[in-house]
Amino acid sequence: MKSFIAAVKNGEKGFVIKNSVFLPFHCEIISIWIGKEMSLLSAPDQITDLCESELIGVRAGDSFTNLVFRKWNNLAKELGHDKGHIILHAAEKGSDIFISENLHYIRISFQDHKKEVSLEIIDNPLDL
Repeated sequence: MKSFIAAVKNGEKGFVIKNSVFLPFHCEIISIWIGKEMSLLSAPDQITDLCESELIGVRAGDSFTNLVFRKWNNLAKELGHDKGHIILHAAEKGSDIFISENLHYIRISFQDHKKEVSLEIIDNPLDL
């Protein structure tokens, strides 16, 4: 089981293929936010229902987590060149989600139209 804190500290990257994001760690996801940058009028989409959701599919491999965003077509194109990001509100796999110190926000950034995504732990998702 791979830690997201260790993955971010080590500078590991994820990648995207169309509407599917592959992350080099495991985690307990509380909610997912998808936001567009540079728009004071648009609110991010928040996904909290991950069970049998028509919006998102979650798959965990031995060393990765795969998130499939069914409502979106091409995440790199829609969010690339710093036009947007995905934020996971999550805890390390197996940790107690009822202890606030265990919960973190992980920002997934799309710098360009390439497949690579960068990862960053942030304090406040509303202060970007």
